[in-house]
Amino acid sequence: MNASQFSNLVSDIKMGKHLPDAVYIHRDAFEAIPPALQSFIPAVAKALNFDDKNWNLIKLFKKDFRLSLLYYPTFYTDSYPALKHSLNVNLAKLTHKLTNYEDSDNPPILHRKETMVLSTNAYYEHFITLTQEGKNAGLYENSRLIGFKQSWENLIAHHGYELVDGRLFRSSAVIQDKAKTIDRHKTALVRHELSAPMKTLVKHGYLNGSCSIFDYGCGRGDDLTELEAHGLDALGWDPNFQPDSDKVNSDIVNLGFVLNVIENQDERLEALLGAWDLADKFLVVSVMLANENHIAQFKPYKDGVITSRNTFQKYYAQAEIKAYLERSLQEEALAVAPGIFYIFKDKLEEQQYLQSKYKRYHKWQQLTSPAPIETKDKAKLLITQHQELFNEFWSTCLSLGRLPANDEFEQSSRIRELIGSHKKVFNLLQEIFDAKEFEHAEKNRKEDLLVYFAMALFEKRKPYTQQHETLKRDIKALFNDYKTAVNLAAELLFAIADVDLIQKQCEKAHELLPASLLNKGHSLILHRDYINDLPLLLRVYVGAGLQMYGELDEEIDLIKIHIRSGKLTLTAYDDFNQSVPFLNERIKIKMAEQDIDFFDYVNETRRPPLLNKHLYMSSKHENHKKQLSFDKRLAKLMEFDFTEETQMTRPEFEVLLDKHNRKIKGFTLSTR
Repeated sequence: MNASQFSNLVSDIKMGKHLPDAVYIHRDAFEAIPPALQSFIPAVAKALNFDDKNWNLIKLFKKDFRLSLLYYPTFYTDSYPALKHSLNVNLAKLTHKLTNYEDSDNPPILHRKETMVLSTNAYYEHFITLTQEGKNAGLYENSRLIGFKQSWENLIAHHGYELVDGRLFRSSAVIQDKAKTIDRHKTALVRHELSAPMKTLVKHGYLNGSCSIFDYGCGRGDDLTELEAHGLDALGWDPNFQPDSDKVNSDIVNLGFVLNVIENQDERLEALLGAWDLADKFLVVSVMLANENHIAQFKPYKDGVITSRNTFQKYYAQAEIKAYLERSLQEEALAVAPGIFYIFKDKLEEQQYLQSKYKRYHKWQQLTSPAPIETKDKAKLLITQHQELFNEFWSTCLSLGRLPANDEFEQSSRIRELIGSHKKVFNLLQEIFDAKEFEHAEKNRKEDLLVYFAMALFEKRKPYTQQHETLKRDIKALFNDYKTAVNLAAELLFAIADVDLIQKQCEKAHELLPASLLNKGHSLILHRDYINDLPLLLRVYVGAGLQMYGELDEEIDLIKIHIRSGKLTLTAYDDFNQSVPFLNERIKIKMAEQDIDFFDYVNETRRPPLLNKHLYMSSKHENHKKQLSFDKRLAKLMEFDFTEETQMTRPEFEVLLDKHNRKIKGFTLSTR
């Protein structure tokens, strides 16, 4: 067997756990792979004197002439079995290497075992249940974190769970009260990464050393240890592990996954209010979300459930926890991510956060260098002689969309010493640089602020005197006064209910965007990368929808703006770079009902394909031509229009491929 034959045979395999570079299959499922591989794999093992009892899983590489014989001795008995050893065979170089993990503290482990066996396997349904548990807990959001034992255990702890006999249970984060019938004890696992709410603080620049942190319910203190290692002012209290620590006021207080485990509603409120009292700038609250299918497996108790371990768990919906926080604290709860909210006590800090959230950060490819000017104009000659300094000043003007104040440009004194006032310098630079470049930056900054003000209307409006000084300058330069800015934002926000106007804006967006799909009268679909290129009204529409959900992460690929129903749909695919990605998750945000529906596609064999993917790609994308050509050929084969959104179930898709005896390999349709 040569490399080409091997590659073709591997691409023929339909079952198994498929990753971008390889496919994993249990030996018990060998009957489902091509006969040539069924005989070839044992022959390789035999040639290397590798006994059959030393391997039970095969890893076949898709792009290289390689395979690995893997041994997971507890494949059927452990939920997430560890790798004991692997034999990696490079068939192209005729070399091999045996790696032993038996004494490793952090061996590779397996997930999604149902993909590696046949549906007739006696353990198949049990494996599906295990995977569903992990999906419901949010453990599969970043596949890079789950491949090794310690990372997996850390991730479980990050999400507020612990493993008991191979099953996931929600950890408690409050003191055990022996007088009650509910066991509130907590078994905290060691963590080696920051928790999810702490990571949001990193993302938004709050862990740069300028803010003090207090972790209310800190467990063993793994977050605190990491923060302290970076020299941050971080303290914490935990009823089980640090009960004697003082509860101290801090800029930021984190209440991470505590509210879920308190069955007494009065105590739950007391914990929330206690954490809120300690926050000087804002409170971070994190809770577990779950759908009805997951909750239904437990015994109902009060407003939550009792687990098999006699612990209480209160699972929330996104709208439910937002309403609870706002009702209890009488403050706006800002969704940062599903299950994670910021509640600001310092309103200036809140404005800065929201402005940064809606501001586009322009990546200017380069500044136009001023050419030497053969003139006696001393000022222009000075600019020519100090290009780097004035380039930086011009870049600051572009970033702000206005002239910087003296304290907003670090070398202001040098600028004024050479030429004069900022205004004088700016007027000169407009003759040297491209004035339209600044006009574009000014327009973008004005739109960003209108989006910010429109989103601020979801809460109580703050007076001008309470605005941050930078924002006051923006308002004066771009709107003249605060009232004008707020009125314009209000008009925008009310306008998103105008179906005819949304329809026109979607049509406009479809013409302007490098890639989008318009279903006239129904929806506009675009890739996440182009949200900030939408017309202003549609940016407000999307922003209003995300008020409930939180910020978009990298897992989301496509956005669908529903023209008539006031809904926003977010979709995530298994690998958007593939010619035919398959749907992983769909999130429907219903603005009128202030609710969110989450739809997971755990069973990979039931995931719908994304057809005509070229419609969501810029013509400048490196793979656009290949994708377009592929989509045309696939559309002709399956008899659908390659210029329209085409929906099809996974079974229908597979049946049509089988009917025409075709398989997909990269961007080609080849004969099976």
